[in-house]
Amino acid sequence: MRVGVAGWSYPDWEGIVYPKTPRTDGLVHLARYLDTIEVNSPFYRIPSPKTTASWARRAPAKTGFRFTLKLFQGFTHDRSAGSREEQAFKQALAPLMEAELLGGLLLQFPWSFKNDPESRDYLNKLLDRFFGYPLVVEIRHASWNDRSFFDFLTQKAIAFCNIDQPRIGRSIGPSSHATGPIGYVRLHGRNYQDWFREDAGRDARYDYLYSEEELDPWMEKISEISESASETYVITNNHFRGQAVVNALQIRARIEKRKVLAPASLLERYPVLRSVAEPDGPEQPSLF
Repeated sequence: MRVGVAGWSYPDWEGIVYPKTPRTDGLVHLARYLDTIEVNSPFYRIPSPKTTASWARRAPAKTGFRFTLKLFQGFTHDRSAGSREEQAFKQALAPLMEAELLGGLLLQFPWSFKNDPESRDYLNKLLDRFFGYPLVVEIRHASWNDRSFFDFLTQKAIAFCNIDQPRIGRSIGPSSHATGPIGYVRLHGRNYQDWFREDAGRDARYDYLYSEEELDPWMEKISEISESASETYVITNNHFRGQAVVNALQIRARIEKRKVLAPASLLERYPVLRSVAEPDGPEQPSLF
């Protein structure tokens, strides 16, 4: 099982997760404490192979570390991406595939993507376009909570992304499905107040810290998923002010049944971590 966070480039993490220095490499720094990072930036813009090769070079060697990447939104949201974008994205994936560092490719669909014939047909064709990659499907609408859909994913050996999110109406709820060789969990937080507010910024929506009690049922689900999957990824996406790192370390400590290392500045900001983590030694800035 690998536990990590979604992204690493957040200005509000400085002085909390990272030392207060502009030359700290967030990727390298986080990899000291976590064994996977989900890269969200490709969702907004397809990266160049030069960029992804840089990620591969900076990943820790011989530790089992893996990246997961979110697929470009042109494939999942406005669905306007064509063969040109497909080729560009596959070129971007190549350095990570060659280095055996790609743990999963996340196809995240919006709540508006509902289980109907048109959507099922589009999903099937998209999965075929990216055949051969370690695919993970994340859907938000409860209409997909259907046995035939899970059987479809199992037949194709495609992973289902189990999520925790603020729920309203027909939002899909927590689950423990393992439909492929990969098990996948994403915890988005439960900030009901801002999640559905149209003028809420990204930081506001993901401003949430899970309590130990809220993590309890997820630890059971993670265990269930890992019993069926060859490898399981647990990603915390409640990133504001380093809260995702706090919860990721709490989850990792529970899985490993021991105290884990954490940045001293994070322990100072979130004393709740002291029961499961110990401060890292003197931190030397990691340079590009």
